Amino acid sequence: MKTPFKLLLLLFLTTLSTKSFSQKIIKDYEPVKNDSLKIGIGENDFLPFIQKGYTLMLPENKKIKGVLIFLEDSKYNKKNFSSKQIYNQASISNFGVLSISTEIPLDFYFSKSSIKSTHNLIQKIFKKFNLPNENIFFLGAGLVGHRAMKYTEFINKEDSGFKINIKGVVICDFTLDWIRKWQQHKRDIKINRINLWEPTFMNFMLETYLKGTPKTAQDNYHNFSTYSYSNQNNENINFYKNYAVRAYIEPKIKYRLKKYYRTLYENNATDIVGFLAELELAGNKNTELVILQPEYNQSENRNTQTTWNKIDKYELMNWINKQTEK
Repeated sequence: MKTPFKLLLLLFLTTLSTKSFSQKIIKDYEPVKNDSLKIGIGENDFLPFIQKGYTLMLPENKKIKGVLIFLEDSKYNKKNFSSKQIYNQASISNFGVLSISTEIPLDFYFSKSSIKSTHNLIQKIFKKFNLPNENIFFLGAGLVGHRAMKYTEFINKEDSGFKINIKGVVICDFTLDWIRKWQQHKRDIKINRINLWEPTFMNFMLETYLKGTPKTAQDNYHNFSTYSYSNQNNENINFYKNYAVRAYIEPKIKYRLKKYYRTLYENNATDIVGFLAELELAGNKNTELVILQPEYNQSENRNTQTTWNKIDKYELMNWINKQTEK
């Protein structure tokens, strides 16, 4: 019996596609330390430490053109959950994808030791696998994106032996202004209409590590923020003026109004738009804002991770490739 031509063609294309996406996945995580992080004033307000380490995807049998880096938690984001969504697209373009985790759960990079730990691990990985120190992009939503901004700031401020050559950053729906975020959570606690775990946890962490509230330690909040509306200087903007910057926002105004009773001010989109405005004023001519407009659905849970999930990764990879040509 002869095999139909269309079936043969389908088998050929499937085989070709499989070869195109051939990838090598390397994972190296340390055992979890028997320790925890205090996250509140209660006697049970602790989070256990998580696995420190990394996951690296490399396209097989190809010369690596660049590396996409995600600073992800090894547990709370389900271990490289965001980064693996772009494996195929990166592999086609000869990019590696690296996901890094410190041992601190929900790490805000309050401590310089966390950032240095990340930096040392990146240096070790680049040397071990002979990765090119060019065409490096940091990406992420939520705390993953926040950590990317703090690490980029660190690279520009510190005189370290190894300096990673960052080409661009892709930011997606996260907080840049920590004064605004503290005030948002203070309002949440005051009206008491939602689950208050996140507002109480985050304000405790901010007040503990920034040594006060925005009223008593305003400079600390400004210094920790990549951008802050209340900061007339916004000096941290200058750390990003030489990079390609693409930002994704999904305002979710009606959703957040109905579910969380939040105003326009309690929205990460306000931070990102303000950041881009200041960045362009500082002289960066390579910025782009992408606004995602979902259908309103009150029953559907939406957060920073769902915004990242919604992004067209092929189109994003096309943008990254274009930056490497500049």
